Amino acid sequence: MAKRLSNPSDLMRDTARAMQSVDEGTSCSQSAFKVKGKAFFYVGEQGGRFKAMFKLDQSLGEAQDMADEAPKDVQVGKNGWVTARFSTEQPMPSRLWKKWLKESYKSAAGQGPVTSGEPRN
Repeated sequence: MAKRLSNPSDLMRDTARAMQSVDEGTSCSQSAFKVKGKAFFYVGEQGGRFKAMFKLDQSLGEAQDMADEAPKDVQVGKNGWVTARFSTEQPMPSRLWKKWLKESYKSAAGQGPVTSGEPRN
């Protein structure tokens, strides 16, 4: 059985930090990640849960379907920003956040549509 992290957003932050040319800062109480001066990911604690925001394009339909199914967990906002809320007990599936993080990064970096493979380090 895999060990559960006390803060499931730590691995998200570590993954974002490892991407090429990423700058990390803060916005309000969230960690903010930018590439080429464009924000692509925000993450932090909020209201006893964790919150992650991704700028999506190709996965917006998937995110909207999830928002329709679980509106307290996923919201689709303006201009492609998607907010996901999760907890230590029910973390965001790693397959999903890795996909969304990669898509968000590539979009902000001007690398075009997401393709298979990992982001360049």
